[in-house]
Amino acid sequence: MIIDPLTFERFNSVLTGVIVPRPIAFVSTVSPDGVVNLAPYSFFNAVSYTNVMFSSSRNVGNKSKDTLRNIEETGEFVVNIVVDPIADAMNATAAEYPEDVDEFEIAGLTHAPSQIVKPPRVAESPVNIECKLDQVVQIGSGEHEHGLVIGTILLVHVRDDVIDGHRIDQSKLMATGRMAGNMYCRTNDRFEMVRPVYDPEKSVIVNR
Repeated sequence: MIIDPLTFERFNSVLTGVIVPRPIAFVSTVSPDGVVNLAPYSFFNAVSYTNVMFSSSRNVGNKSKDTLRNIEETGEFVVNIVVDPIADAMNATAAEYPEDVDEFEIAGLTHAPSQIVKPPRVAESPVNIECKLDQVVQIGSGEHEHGLVIGTILLVHVRDDVIDGHRIDQSKLMATGRMAGNMYCRTNDRFEMVRPVYDPEKSVIVNR
């Protein structure tokens, strides 16, 4: 099958079904009036060793997305890594609540103070990334408009038991991955491949 994304009905289901698994950014923000917001985004990744990005729709129905609006107005946000023990709580925040609702309360999660930015961290998440806004890149227009948020990493909080020196213990992190539709995955099934290095003297690839 050859698929044209402009004409294929429900192309979004195809795209999210093949680009898997996706990490989930659990983004906490604060409005200029001090209202806290918490929402998950699975169009998320690191784009350099100093920057992360996630994409958010501009509007849902006749309402603007709180997260994107808050970041554009304040320039700050926190990415909290979603792990298996808080996956249900994350899912509880995915509904479109009124802008005066604190999703921490909806999900039964705890505010933890950040050190540099105003938005609180999710205390139950083992990794929290404090960020300042670098730029928002507009993607699409009208009802399909998205904002690609690129943030500069200011500080990373890592729970002591999941880090050993400079290595994250993935078996203790237990990150949750997003699949398609209502499907998610656990990351406890892993395998190792040693990265190859080209040896110009032998004109071969060697594993080290």
